[in-house]
Amino acid sequence: MSALWEADELAAGFGADGPGFAITGISIDTRTLQPGDLFVALSGERDGHDFVSEALAKGAAGALVSRPISGPMEGRLLVVADTLAALARLGAASRARSRAKIVAVTGSVGKTTAKEMLRTGLSTFGRVHAAEASFNNHIGVPLTLARMKRDTDFGVFEIGMNHPGEILPLAELVQPDVALITHVGRSHLGLMGSEAAIAAEKASLFTSLRPGGVAVMPGESAFLPLLRSKVPAGVRQIAFGTEDARILKMKAGAQASDISASIGRTGVKFHLDAPGMHMAMNAIAVLASIQALGLDVADAAAALEDFAPFTGRGARREISLPGGGHVQLLDESYNASSSSIRAAFAVLALQPGRHVAALGDMLELGEAAQAEHLSLLPDAVFTCGPWMKVLFDSLPRSKQGAHAQDAASLAPLVKSALRAGDTLLVKGSYGSRMRDVISHLESPA
Repeated sequence: MSALWEADELAAGFGADGPGFAITGISIDTRTLQPGDLFVALSGERDGHDFVSEALAKGAAGALVSRPISGPMEGRLLVVADTLAALARLGAASRARSRAKIVAVTGSVGKTTAKEMLRTGLSTFGRVHAAEASFNNHIGVPLTLARMKRDTDFGVFEIGMNHPGEILPLAELVQPDVALITHVGRSHLGLMGSEAAIAAEKASLFTSLRPGGVAVMPGESAFLPLLRSKVPAGVRQIAFGTEDARILKMKAGAQASDISASIGRTGVKFHLDAPGMHMAMNAIAVLASIQALGLDVADAAAALEDFAPFTGRGARREISLPGGGHVQLLDESYNASSSSIRAAFAVLALQPGRHVAALGDMLELGEAAQAEHLSLLPDAVFTCGPWMKVLFDSLPRSKQGAHAQDAASLAPLVKSALRAGDTLLVKGSYGSRMRDVISHLESPA
C-alpha cells in the first residue's frame, strides 16, 4: 500500500519533534486501527495516551503524542504540544497539497444523506474521498482531511455544529469549491437561541469558498434572504427548489421515487431508491452542487440510481416476529428534529400495512422543546423520554401505544405490540438511543 504521508512531510506537517516515519492511514481508536496507521493520542473522556502501547502492538507505524510514554518506543513517537491542534495542521497541509475539488455540506437535516449522495454521484467522475459516518466536528473534519490521499479527485466534507462559531474554523480548514446548505431548521435551537442565528451560523460556510466557488442553498427557506446576504461578493449562488434547480415531476412510491428535474438549463430524469420528498430534494441539491463543479449532471443523476438510504437514516429492512411473520422497519434512529420527523411520517404514510411509530426525544431544543414535540401529529405512537411524554399525553387513547422512561424500556413494549404486516418507524435524537429499540427487535429472544 502506498504511503498516505511520507516520513519527511509527516513530521513537517505536524511540526513535531522526532525522526518521522511513513504511514498508510490515521487512527484515533485502537479498536479500528490498521497496521501502518499513525495513532493520534487525543485527550478526552479517555486519554489516548493510555492506549499508545496497544496501538503500537497492533501494528501502528507510530504515535502522535503530547507527553512522554514509558516503554521501548524509540523512533516511533512524534511529540507535539497539542495533538488535536497538530491534527488540524496536518489537515491544512493535506488541503494545501491536494488538487481535489471539494464540496462542503452543512444543514439542520439531510447533511449526511447529501454527503453520501455526493459520494455516489461524484464517483462516476473520479476518485472520491468522504468522511466515514458523521465525522463533522472539530475532530472529525481535520481527521478526514488528513486521511485524504494526494491523488483524490473530489472530496466531500460534512460540517456540523450545535454552538455558535463552530462552522467557520472548520470551513477555513476545508476551503470548499462548493458550499451546500441542505436545510435551515430548529435543530439545536436551545443552544443557538433562534432560527435566524442557526441560519447565520450555517451561512458562515460560504465565507471560506475558494475563488470561483459556488454557494448552494435551500430556495424554499424562509431565511433565503439572510443566506444570500452572507455570500461573499462575486460568488455565484444557486437556490435549489427554485428555477435554479427544481423538481418538475415526481412519482412517489413506497420504496422509491421517479423524478424529472431541471438543473440549471439541463433536464434530467432518474430513479431514486429512497422514498419521500425530502430525499428527492436532497438529490436536487446534490445535483446542483455537482453541476456547480462543471460536471455532467445527467451522468451524475444516472449514478444516483445506485444510492440507497443507510442505517439510522432511512434504511429499510424486514424484521421477523417471534410468533411468525415480518414487519417492515424504517430505521431513522440516528437523529431527529420536528421537520425530519414530519418527513419520516410522510414516508411512513406511503407504506403498506398498519403504521406504528416509536419515537424518542428530540434534544437540544431548550425552551422550545415542549412546543416542538406537541407539533407532531402521528397516527399511533410508542414514545420514550420526558419530552415525548408530553406528546404522548396529548394524543387520544386510540393513538397511544405505550410510553417508557427510555428506549431500552420501550423496546419490549413495541415488540410485543407489533403484528405481521406492520410498518414500524423508529426515530429520535442520537442521545435518545433509539437504536436500542432496533437491537431488541432484531434479537432472537
